[in-house]
Amino acid sequence: MNKFFAVSLLSAATFGAAADSVTNGLPIRAMTLKDCIQEALAHNFDVQIQRFNPEIQNYALGGDYGGYDPTLSLSGTHQHNVAGPDGVAPFVSDSDSFSSAIAGTAPWGLQYNVGGNVAETTGSQYSTTTATLPNSDSTSGNVGMSVTQPLLKNLWIDSTRLAIEVDKNKLQQSVQTLRGQFITTVAAVQNAYYELIYAQQNVTVQQEALNLAQTQLDQDRQRVQVGSLAPLDVQQDEAQVASSRANLITAQNSLSIDQNNLKNLLTDSYRQWQAVNIQPTDQLSSDLRLFDLQDSWGRGMLKRPELLEARLQVTQLGIELKYDRNQLYPELDLKGTYGFNGTGQEFNDAFNQYREANRPYYSYGAEVSIPLSNIKARTALKSGKASLQQELLTLKQLEQTVMVDIDNAVKQVASDYQSIQASKQARVYAEAALDAEQKKYNVGKSTTFTVLQLQNTLTTDRGLEIRSIASYDEDIAKLAQSEGATLDELNISLDIR
Repeated sequence: MNKFFAVSLLSAATFGAAADSVTNGLPIRAMTLKDCIQEALAHNFDVQIQRFNPEIQNYALGGDYGGYDPTLSLSGTHQHNVAGPDGVAPFVSDSDSFSSAIAGTAPWGLQYNVGGNVAETTGSQYSTTTATLPNSDSTSGNVGMSVTQPLLKNLWIDSTRLAIEVDKNKLQQSVQTLRGQFITTVAAVQNAYYELIYAQQNVTVQQEALNLAQTQLDQDRQRVQVGSLAPLDVQQDEAQVASSRANLITAQNSLSIDQNNLKNLLTDSYRQWQAVNIQPTDQLSSDLRLFDLQDSWGRGMLKRPELLEARLQVTQLGIELKYDRNQLYPELDLKGTYGFNGTGQEFNDAFNQYREANRPYYSYGAEVSIPLSNIKARTALKSGKASLQQELLTLKQLEQTVMVDIDNAVKQVASDYQSIQASKQARVYAEAALDAEQKKYNVGKSTTFTVLQLQNTLTTDRGLEIRSIASYDEDIAKLAQSEGATLDELNISLDIR
């Protein structure tokens, strides 16, 4: 019986589901855990949704650099004007003006404007009785540039540089969020895969329990026929068979649910997978693995995505605080202009003087603007400092939570391994006890009730053994997740759009 059970457990994942698939006409897809993980990372909905966040954040960062895009402006205006008092010949003038400029801001805060303008005016004054006075035409304009360089406020950081630095930080946070989703999904696949193996082996255990009960029933019916057993004992056997069949049905239903749980993690098209019978080819492992709590804590502090994201959030608040502190300063700006004038009667006259560059103009100076109370900037700085202190406390709390999670996970793995050894011994003793009781029963020194009781105990201990092995593998995967080391242990790289 012991040998039969061992062979049954080893062959359940390979042959049990395959037989059912053939019977039900379902296609079998043999998959390793690695196959399932690759399928999930390519098609899992949560992963696909989360993949867009770094891409979206990268677009936002690119848009921030638009603050340095120069702006080209062009304008043209025609103006007609008739003016003068009553009784006097009116003065009629027409003017055409054109201007263009390229303006923008440099990454170090310098504001510039490069451009020019030209205007031509024609005017005539008419006599109401005799003749027309000569026209008066003139053209004037200038080309040049003006610059403003902040020396205090907005010197080392301004709103554009703030947005860029903040969105760079948010891009890194989105990458860590995606990495966290990878880890969560991979851990969920591992758990579902091990649960599926357990469910398949549990079906084998329940089938064996039904076989034992049916064998007992068949033997006792023969004893009733020869008069060595009371009919009432057969009813106990029939109740045991019915109970075992109900347990088998429940186990088979759990197997179907676990199949669906794994499929849901692997695909974005459940319809195509609904009729597929996933056949795990990996086996549960009960090998002893030792973990050092200090090493696990070190990995958790370095790799846990939530921690890295929280630290980036602290960095972001530091960037915002730097901006708030800069806004306390008064505006002290250097200003300067340089260019050339042009005048004449025609447009060409002004343009020729531009080319000759012999009528320059320039200016330079400084401008100071001091807010008398600066309440908004001072309040923003105080709020930023408080937010930073709050975030630092949140980070410390999260670090402690991670340490507790890892500590619990390490202890759970150690406990699981001890449970494996205990449940294995319990199963071995239960098999021996049933075998001994069965021999006593065969010679009339035991009762049907006792044999059936030992059968139930054996079935329970067999189920507990495979449950403890599955839990051990699942909790090892959970420990890696708690450390943030799941992807590293499985050599999975984080690919970003």
